[in-house]
Amino acid sequence: MAGHSGYVNLLLLPGVYAPQDDTEMLAEALREEAPPPGARVLDVGTGSGALALAAARQGAEVTAVDVSRQAVWTARLNAWLSRLPVRIRRGNLFAPVRGRAYDLILANPPYVPAPEDGRGPRGRSRAWDAGSDGRLLLDQICRDAPALLRPGGLLLLVHSALSGPDRTLEMLRAAGLTAEVVRRRRVPFGPVLRSREDWLRRRGLLGPADDKEELVVIRAERPR
Repeated sequence: MAGHSGYVNLLLLPGVYAPQDDTEMLAEALREEAPPPGARVLDVGTGSGALALAAARQGAEVTAVDVSRQAVWTARLNAWLSRLPVRIRRGNLFAPVRGRAYDLILANPPYVPAPEDGRGPRGRSRAWDAGSDGRLLLDQICRDAPALLRPGGLLLLVHSALSGPDRTLEMLRAAGLTAEVVRRRRVPFGPVLRSREDWLRRRGLLGPADDKEELVVIRAERPR
């Protein structure tokens, strides 16, 4: 979760997740896929709107969703400032788009394992904390996203190797998608991981000498 300087022109309201290495990896994967003009794209957990805007620049018809009011307003402001047409909805994951189908779904959900306190993530930490195994939302995405894909549709999903990429692949394949890791990148620990290094080492999620986090992008395709 190290910072990234490629999005300096984006406006960020307080508490909204700033684009980082995971955002950039997903943007690279999006550019590689090059969805055709008019492709229907869903950006779930849009945050600042960075990925939704990247898809809109490619000519896609984009819907973006976030549960955070601040994120929704941030994405709307950035879309307005960029003069790009993006439909932005507030809601939890796929709830605002039930019954619709997409050519491409982009997902950069919270995925950092966090000590449980019985209350769940709150405030800014909702953008990254994801339960003791990092899969608070990942499992739900793996369960629900396949039904929203058109035949031949793609899911591009980024998360940490700390939160079980093998489980993600297993769940997506069980749902009938072909799925593989298409990008890996090791990045220095950001403030969040540094703050819980000892806990992660005690859990066995980090080795004694680990000083970088591995991020992965998973590409899953629904057969035609």
